[in-house]
Amino acid sequence: MPLLKDNDHAMREVLAQSKVIAVVGHSDKPERTSYQIAQFLRSVGYTVYPVNPTVKEIDGQISYSSLKEIPETIDIVNVFRRSEYLDTIVDEAIAINTKTVWVQLGIYNQQAAQKALDAGLNVIMDACIKVEHLRLGIG
Repeated sequence: MPLLKDNDHAMREVLAQSKVIAVVGHSDKPERTSYQIAQFLRSVGYTVYPVNPTVKEIDGQISYSSLKEIPETIDIVNVFRRSEYLDTIVDEAIAINTKTVWVQLGIYNQQAAQKALDAGLNVIMDACIKVEHLRLGIG
């Protein structure tokens, strides 16, 4: 399975079929991109779980310290962390049987991408989920 960043049809399928997104690195600060993207995802109908071990809650919603603590199946793990953290995040994503790892614009890690691909996950790196959602006209 290839990286999906340049495959509009595959990205559209991922976004249209997914319902639950974990945002790893979700900030509690409204001026931060991760906060704004998570709010956008909620506004277009996704269930969004914040994952940030340094924050207890965000806007009254529990913030989980790891993916495995989330009490629901996750369709997309949307990552707002630097590339050196991706290997560990991909390990967690594989462990919880998520379908897709989506890594934000400007972030890429070939080793982590290959590990996710080898485990059968969809991988999108260096792409903004909000930009792609709007560009592809989802919903």
